[in-house]
Amino acid sequence: MVFKQNCLFIIKISAGSFLNKSQFLFIKSRTDRYSSSSSFSIRNINNYHSLIYSEDARPSQIPYFLSPYLKEKIIKLIYMKLNKFLAALSIVLFPFCVTVKAQVNIGNMLKKAIAGTPPSADEMSQGLKEALSLGVSSGSDRLSALDGFMGDNAIKILFPPQAQKAEKTLRGLGMNKLCDDLILSLNRAAEDAAKEAKPIFMTAIKEMSIRDASNILLSRQQDAATQYFKTVTYSQLRDKFKPIIQASLEKAGASGHWTDVTSNYNKVPLVTKVNTDLSDYTTQKAIEGLFVEIAKEELKLRGNTFSRSSALLQKVFGYADKNN
Repeated sequence: MVFKQNCLFIIKISAGSFLNKSQFLFIKSRTDRYSSSSSFSIRNINNYHSLIYSEDARPSQIPYFLSPYLKEKIIKLIYMKLNKFLAALSIVLFPFCVTVKAQVNIGNMLKKAIAGTPPSADEMSQGLKEALSLGVSSGSDRLSALDGFMGDNAIKILFPPQAQKAEKTLRGLGMNKLCDDLILSLNRAAEDAAKEAKPIFMTAIKEMSIRDASNILLSRQQDAATQYFKTVTYSQLRDKFKPIIQASLEKAGASGHWTDVTSNYNKVPLVTKVNTDLSDYTTQKAIEGLFVEIAKEELKLRGNTFSRSSALLQKVFGYADKNN
C-alpha cells in the first residue's frame, strides 16, 4: 500500500509520466504467477494505464500484480527522475537564496554600522532633552498627585528641625492630632505647588544649549542634569512655589496649627523659642523634594537601558555609556 501511495503521489506532483503504455505492457508481461490467475486482457491493461494517469485515481486502483523485482525497478526509476527534478529545482532557486542571504547580511552590516556611528552634537542635545522631558513630566506628575509628598518617606515634610523638640514635647503632652494635622497640611501645600514645576522645567530644557546638553550627557556625575536644573530653575521655582504654598497653608488652617504649636511650646519654661517662618520652610522642602525626584528619574535613565524608549535615546545614552 505504501508503494502504491508513493507511486501515485510522485506521479501526480511530477507533472509528467514515469511509465508509458509500452512500459506498462512490459510490466504486465513480467508479472509473478499470482497475476496469472487473474484475468487481465489488453483492455484491462489499458484501463489500469488510464487509472495511473487519472487525477481521480485512488491507491486501491493501482495494479497489485507487480512482482517484487519490477516494483524495485519502478521505485528506482521514480527516485532517479525525482532526484533530477529536485536538482533542477535547486539550480533555479539557488540564485534567489544567495540574493536573499546577501540582502540579510547587508542589512545586518548597515545596522551595525549605524549603531556604531557616534551621535552628532545635535543628536546628543535632542536625545538628552527628550529624556529630561520624560523624566521631568513623570516626576512632577507623581509629586503633584495626592500623597505625592505625604506618601513618600524620602521627601515627606516633617516639623522644622528647630521645632522637632517642640513636637516631641507636645506629643508627650497628648497633642498628637495637632502635630499630625500640621504635618499633613505642609505636605498638601507642597503637592499643590508641585503642579507648577513642570512648565518651569520644560522651559529650562527648551533653552538648554547644545554645549550644556553634551556636557550633561557625557558627565561622569550621575545627577548632572539635576544639578543643572538647580542652577537655572531654583529662583523661578521659589518665586512660583511660595505664594501657592502660603495660600494652601492658609486654606488648610496650617498657619493656625503652627501658631498653636509654637505658642503652646513657647509657654514651656526654659525652652528655646521657636519662630520659624512656616511658608519659607515648606517652600524650601518642597523644592528639595522635587529635585530628589528628578535625580531619581535621571539615575533611572542613565542606569536602566529599558527606560530608553526610542532609537535616539538608545543611540545617545549607549554612546554615553561607552564614554563614561
